[in-house]
Amino acid sequence: MHTVKRTTLVTGASSGIGRAIAKVLLQQGHHVIGVSRDCGKFRQNVMGFTGVQLDLSDLDALPQHLNKLVNTYPAIDSVVFCAGQGQFGSLEEFSYRQINGLMGVNFTSQAFVTRALLPALKRKPRSDLVYIGSEAALKGSRKGAVYCASKFALRGFTQALREECSKSNVRVCLVNPGMVRTEFFDTLSFSPGDDGSNALLPEDVAQAVLYVLESRAQMVVDEINLNPLNKVIKFK
Repeated sequence: MHTVKRTTLVTGASSGIGRAIAKVLLQQGHHVIGVSRDCGKFRQNVMGFTGVQLDLSDLDALPQHLNKLVNTYPAIDSVVFCAGQGQFGSLEEFSYRQINGLMGVNFTSQAFVTRALLPALKRKPRSDLVYIGSEAALKGSRKGAVYCASKFALRGFTQALREECSKSNVRVCLVNPGMVRTEFFDTLSFSPGDDGSNALLPEDVAQAVLYVLESRAQMVVDEINLNPLNKVIKFK
């Protein structure tokens, strides 16, 4: 096991990539504070794990909840941002409310969480902010105008934040996966192809995050792009 034990807040920890990250961190002996809209999805009495129920889409209530979170868990020294949602379609298929909602969950809520935790993280001898972005943060795609915008915003945010934190011990990393075989695609009209080479596994992303968190404190991993060997899209 790694000698430096981290206390990591993981958003979106009840499913998909977030769950895989929480699991691998626990296996390595780190303490995980898992955030989800429904804590009923968490296994109970897991050593080293604490579940926190929080709806990141409720931006009006979020600052108050985050202040409580900061005061309740002062040991947090790292955050992995996995919460997000996918919604695709041409721009005119989105209502104004849907545009606002998607940007809120995929970008604004993450900026809120960062804002709440950053002052305390800057006082730590070692701290990390790891954001799960997307291949959609690298290139715009048809029917992805709003989703890509939310991920481009996150990428620009991390680049600027890295500069802001450059004189502190806070490291900022963005991980951009291609298609990952998770529940993300359950409500979408497309999914990765069936072959094992057509999609990443959540565990692939989790291993990349583990590498970042356990890497030498004097090194910063700015950005990691991960992709399946063969990109194949299947339409439902």
